[in-house]
Amino acid sequence: MSGDSSNTSGASTGGSSSRRWGGVIIGIPKRCWCGDEIVPLLSKSEKNPYRRYFRCAQAARKRLESDNHIFKWVDEALINEVETLEFKIVRLEEELRQMGRKEISLGERVQMKVEKELFDKVEEVLAEAKCSMKKMMLSAVVGGVVLVGIIEFYLKSQ
Repeated sequence: MSGDSSNTSGASTGGSSSRRWGGVIIGIPKRCWCGDEIVPLLSKSEKNPYRRYFRCAQAARKRLESDNHIFKWVDEALINEVETLEFKIVRLEEELRQMGRKEISLGERVQMKVEKELFDKVEEVLAEAKCSMKKMMLSAVVGGVVLVGIIEFYLKSQ
């Protein structure tokens, strides 16, 4: 971008009149609708002396006035940029809050899954222990019956 001065300032009133395909240009213009680059210039008009503005390079070279090539005051473009950044910051902060909430709910889901797996494992171990206990009790009862039978046989044989 060059810092050339121009004798005209396009629309040298208080507000910018940049339009692209019927819409207002927000922020710092990058290119004109004609494809030419945007250059920064300095107004020498009586209404806006020494006020900086952006202008389509082609329109600036040809010193066009009241045309539809890009024209935007630098101060307005910078205000647009700041407002756009403020909006993006608010949106990003909200996204971070949502991510935090998702992370908490994800953490809760992981904790619930781990607790369920642990509970299932404990139930499995208890079921195995119960089965083992039944086998042991059955063995003890059978052993007791056999022992009683042996004792009775021994007593009868004497």
